[in-house]
Amino acid sequence: MSVQALRPGSENIQNEGVPSVVIIQNDTEHTSSSKNSILEFYKWFTTKAKSEISRDGYTEFGSLGENTNGRTLGTFAGVFSPVALSMFSALLFLRVGFVVGNAGLFETLFQFLIAYCIIFFTVSSVCAVSTNGEVEGGGAYFMISRTLGPEFGGSIGTLFFFANIVSSALYTVGFAEGLVTNFGPSGYLIGKGNKLLSAGHWWSFLYASILNFINFLICLIGAELFAKTTVFVFISVSVCILSSFLSFLKMSPMEIPIPEANHLVQNATYHANASYTAFSIETLTNNLYSDYGQDYTSNGLVVSFSTVFGVLFSGVTGIMAGANMSGDLKNPARSIPYGTIWAVMFTMAIYILLSLLSAATCDRFLLKNNYLYLMPINLWPPFITIGILTATFSASLSNLIGSSRVIEALARDNIYGSYLNIITRGTWKSNPVVAVIISWLCVQIMLLTGSLNTIAQINSILFLLSYFALNLACLGLELASAPNFRPSFKYFSWYTAAFGLMGSFVMMFVINSFYASSSIGLCLFIILLLHLFSPARTAAWGSISQALIFHQVRKYLLLLDSRKDHVKFWRPQMLLMVSNPRASCPLIDFVNDLKKSGLFVLGHVKVIQNFLDADYDPVAEEYNDWLSLIDILKVKAFVEITVANSVREGLLHLVRISGMGAMKPNTIIFGFYDKAVPADFLINSSLLNLSSSEGKFPLRKLNKEKSLPVNEYVRMINDVLKMRKNVCLCRNFHELDKAKALRNNKLMYVDVWVMNVFNPTIEDAFDTTSLFMLQLSCIITMVQDWKHLHVRIFLYDRNNSDNTDENTVTDLAKFKAMLNSLRIFASVNRIISWPSNVPSDFNFKSEVLPENMKIYFKQVNELILKESNNTAVIFAYLPPPIISEDSNDFTSENYLRSLTEITNHLPPIVLVHGISAVTSTTL
Repeated sequence: MSVQALRPGSENIQNEGVPSVVIIQNDTEHTSSSKNSILEFYKWFTTKAKSEISRDGYTEFGSLGENTNGRTLGTFAGVFSPVALSMFSALLFLRVGFVVGNAGLFETLFQFLIAYCIIFFTVSSVCAVSTNGEVEGGGAYFMISRTLGPEFGGSIGTLFFFANIVSSALYTVGFAEGLVTNFGPSGYLIGKGNKLLSAGHWWSFLYASILNFINFLICLIGAELFAKTTVFVFISVSVCILSSFLSFLKMSPMEIPIPEANHLVQNATYHANASYTAFSIETLTNNLYSDYGQDYTSNGLVVSFSTVFGVLFSGVTGIMAGANMSGDLKNPARSIPYGTIWAVMFTMAIYILLSLLSAATCDRFLLKNNYLYLMPINLWPPFITIGILTATFSASLSNLIGSSRVIEALARDNIYGSYLNIITRGTWKSNPVVAVIISWLCVQIMLLTGSLNTIAQINSILFLLSYFALNLACLGLELASAPNFRPSFKYFSWYTAAFGLMGSFVMMFVINSFYASSSIGLCLFIILLLHLFSPARTAAWGSISQALIFHQVRKYLLLLDSRKDHVKFWRPQMLLMVSNPRASCPLIDFVNDLKKSGLFVLGHVKVIQNFLDADYDPVAEEYNDWLSLIDILKVKAFVEITVANSVREGLLHLVRISGMGAMKPNTIIFGFYDKAVPADFLINSSLLNLSSSEGKFPLRKLNKEKSLPVNEYVRMINDVLKMRKNVCLCRNFHELDKAKALRNNKLMYVDVWVMNVFNPTIEDAFDTTSLFMLQLSCIITMVQDWKHLHVRIFLYDRNNSDNTDENTVTDLAKFKAMLNSLRIFASVNRIISWPSNVPSDFNFKSEVLPENMKIYFKQVNELILKESNNTAVIFAYLPPPIISEDSNDFTSENYLRSLTEITNHLPPIVLVHGISAVTSTTL
């Protein structure tokens, strides 16, 4: 196959008989990114492995040359055979009698129905996820981690590794049990009184260890030998199964001895027999209902529904055997769904048929006390021996190689950092040698447990937990409705994933509530550890949480209707205009506290005169710097940056477009316009890479010169009021050290000055601006860090003296009654020493501020300063701007000078002007 890059009008020249991929290029000059994309596509295309031949005679994905990526397995050898053999495992020839004999036919079929429902739903989830993108090594872990994130994926991957370890040990113990049963003392194949192999716990451990070592050698050689082995074993097991079915049809009734190992019904002097009745209605009737007894292989353990289901389910947990080999499959997206589904259907048919035949031909005593009943009724008993040994051998081998691939994927993804580096370095010819060694050692340790039925419950719980996670991953992808989630496997939906998820969760506790709780607790503990310490916790794999959050936020934003707003549910939604982020850190942190679970937006205007002539978006790279600033300050804020010809024009953009739907800013906050030299509050931050951010806006640039004219600043305030938004001007917040303030016992108050200094009256305390200030003071003292502060309100006294006439008493009572109805707990202080020289006419039109106004504002400043010695923050009344249309705009300058005089040397102060009602006395 060839890849050609053509320009319009050029000839499409291709090699004869070789298909080509044509990439059309425009005549315009290409950027380096587009060239890199073509080169990357070409590299990917030319290294893709050969796949199955399509109907057109060409390879399905196409590649040049031979396979060089280690993917050699097809659907049958890589998926169908391992899955089928893992699902047969020790259950097929060693435990069907245990299940049917104790549970009865009806409950057996019911348990298979439950198990296969969970399996089918989980398989549909596996198929959906695996056909939605390229699956690499690690199987279930890879799918979960790439969907739910490294923490959840790493936790489940770790437990899934141990699930494969336990499963491999389970089947290895089954192999040893079958070996001793056939070749041990009084073994079936060598006859009573003969002994080819010794029996006993440590002898069984030796036999299991030998098999485990053989598995280890095969895994060391690689996946290709594993695939050839599983195909050979599958053919052998299929022949053995066929012989069993034929035996049920051909064999006549007979007496079958109970094994000598069954000390529950016989001893050295008493030997019992059971009956094979061939097809009999009476036998079938007697086997229909449950009759739970004791397990003779587990020291007489009394069995129950959960015990039997745990053993049954452990035998059908092999559905991930194919997915575990995803890194070795030629075409995982095709092989995993087809191979797994057909294997599940095949094993289900075999199990149901075998259960029906056993219930119709074997009496219950035989089924409960001789788990190897299939051997004496077989046409040629060695078939069952071969079936037991090959099925358990293959299943143990499959889980061993699967566990090595999972831990290799954990190491490759750096989930546990340097602790697993030895695994990534210990690879030879695409085979993770060190991972195989670690897995083999873990299985060897697990073999010490010994009892097959004891291991089975642990095995089932761990696999059910991994199935739960897989269904959760698929459910999350489906509910997120992301356009890129379009798997080629279509036979799934959110409810199949939900049923699989709930079924897995419930059956974990049905099998063993203690093991289930312990596994879930361990899973959560590992998630927490990985979230805190894993180097991979910031991996850019695309977490499903972000897609789900987006989906739900969009849905609820559409439900949020601004026409249904009510004042009693008002909350501050703040847009903080930030010119110099590094100098504004204390103010950003304060506004974050002031928002009270409302909207908080950081707004910034980048002034560019000829933006349309720019070659790229000048704020695209800066946006990430702002997000880094938010992370460093740990504030809950959004960022909005706009480009405009002027700051004033950009402000109008931000006020109108910030937020979304009904979540729009209702309060605009400005820093104060003064000559204070900005301080760099991040200069000593260890969280910033200062060398890489040197010279970048906003993390380094500090402006000492004001580029914004005074009249523009004042007009911006006026523009916001015209747009019916509340306004706050914040000054002296560079002096606010919140951590120090919290430790300072002298700072005890939040002060609210409810009077308009330009024209102070008692009515000021009842207007919208004062009510807005009171609301903000309540909000800040509701925040944990500010709760120790007490709200103190300063009220203008119309008499301006110590004498309290009837009007003063009435005003004070009215104000306190209002505070009570608004549930505002504060102390009220009358200001009896307000400056008496209030100018009758505030003249802002002169070139300089009139002297009488300067004196008055200075006296107001001294009064506030005197009363606020122990104050952490002050809220004060902001008179609306006074705007002049004169070309010499002294009005705006003098208005700002007056505010400067009032706020000089004060603690951090917020000048407030309210537009809309924010308080309510209604329930």
